Amino acid sequence: MKTTPRYPSLYQINTRVWLTELYSELGRRATLDDIPDIELDRLAEMGFDWIWFLSVWCTGELGRKVSRENPEWRSDFERTLPDLHEEDIAGSGFAIADYRVHPDLGGDSALKRLRTKLKKRGLKLMLDFVPNHMGPDHPWIEDHPEYFVPGSENDLLIAPQNYTRVKRMQGDLILAYGRDPYFSGWPDTLQLDYSNPATTDAMTKELLRISGQCDGVRCDMAMLILPEVFEKTWGRKAQPFWPLAINAVHQKYPDFCFMAEVYWDMEWELQQQGFDYTYDKRLYDRLHEGYARAVREHLYAGLDYQDKLARFLENHDESRVASAFEQNKHEAAATITYLTPGLRFFHQGQFEGRRKRISPHLVRAPEEQVSTDLQRFYNKLLPILKESLFRDGRWELLECLPAWDGNETWNSYIAFNWEDKDGRRALVCVNYSAYDSQCYVRLPFPDLTGQSIRLKDRMSSARYVRHSREFLGKGIFLDLLAWSYHIFEIENVEFYH
Repeated sequence: MKTTPRYPSLYQINTRVWLTELYSELGRRATLDDIPDIELDRLAEMGFDWIWFLSVWCTGELGRKVSRENPEWRSDFERTLPDLHEEDIAGSGFAIADYRVHPDLGGDSALKRLRTKLKKRGLKLMLDFVPNHMGPDHPWIEDHPEYFVPGSENDLLIAPQNYTRVKRMQGDLILAYGRDPYFSGWPDTLQLDYSNPATTDAMTKELLRISGQCDGVRCDMAMLILPEVFEKTWGRKAQPFWPLAINAVHQKYPDFCFMAEVYWDMEWELQQQGFDYTYDKRLYDRLHEGYARAVREHLYAGLDYQDKLARFLENHDESRVASAFEQNKHEAAATITYLTPGLRFFHQGQFEGRRKRISPHLVRAPEEQVSTDLQRFYNKLLPILKESLFRDGRWELLECLPAWDGNETWNSYIAFNWEDKDGRRALVCVNYSAYDSQCYVRLPFPDLTGQSIRLKDRMSSARYVRHSREFLGKGIFLDLLAWSYHIFEIENVEFYH
């Protein structure tokens, strides 16, 4: 039985896009049952613990209609797919019409069979939970309109970007679009009203039902339903949802995992409310800004916080990292992202260097040329991340010191070590800057006094031998080119003079 590591890895799959690719090979519509065993074997072999299947729930015709007719969205779709067809736009996977697996994907029974296949390979299944809103086709709009934030004729007149008139068999209503407090509403959604205890109860029951179909959920924009955020957005007081809902699930499924998409520096708050992992958008942003000091300062946080961060370079919401970073910077950023504590979060297409982001409204991806250089890099990195040293070991950020007076390039370095209970050690050092940089790094290994170590780079042919008078004294001297890095395996060697 595969044990759960301290620092697991997750792979996000755009389910509908992947099945469309399978469809072209099969000559018929593909379902979850058509995912080849060899692909699941490959994911397990690559060292993943979690597979997140994005957008498996039912979407509806009304949501799809909005997606197809919204001119701003359509322009984005056409940039992704210059040969765009209507059938490529299936509606956003976050405009959910029913928390049941879409019939086109094989329904709930196909998901159950897929989960069994994953479990046999030691893989856990993660699915979406969208707490803030529902799609305009959801049955509650007809049966329980009180679950949604209402609006008035005046609201519709003053803020048509945030309210809409909804046609119902039992009478039309004005309801609010789902949104966050800083942007206009999402016109293919309707806002759930968490000031109504009945809404909270109904969503808890939905979550309980979903939790019987998977091992964890990624909760979309999880901070939007925090009472203070909800009141800021809607002027309505709400009771806390997450602690009660998470506790209800854990009573039935103690090991169920909750991952929050969260921004605005609210990660710690959601961790305290019960989330196992929260997005680390702050690290992502600082890596994009390109300043090593800001990245290093982010890593000063305690492990009680860092261990619960989900660290990523791209996902379905963000730009493709291959389009944002040149190869060297991409590799340096990945070394920092995936060799620091937390959940290692990878996105389908990242290893191949895909450059076009795929909107969650689309079910087809463009053909793109594979980057053999990036494939080569990840083919080296992923086996390293599989090792117990980096999955269950102890991580420590190291101090970087000036190489000589007046040389400020030491500030370009991020260095840390790993150590496990079996005595294995590693040193990771990155020059996260656009210029050559130098520094000294002291290693915290007093037990090696009077001994020598060999530094063997796992990503290149670099090899060095250093005596303790260096690494315990002034430190190991590093002189790296722009965006360069080492992942050193540390081995004891015989004493030398």
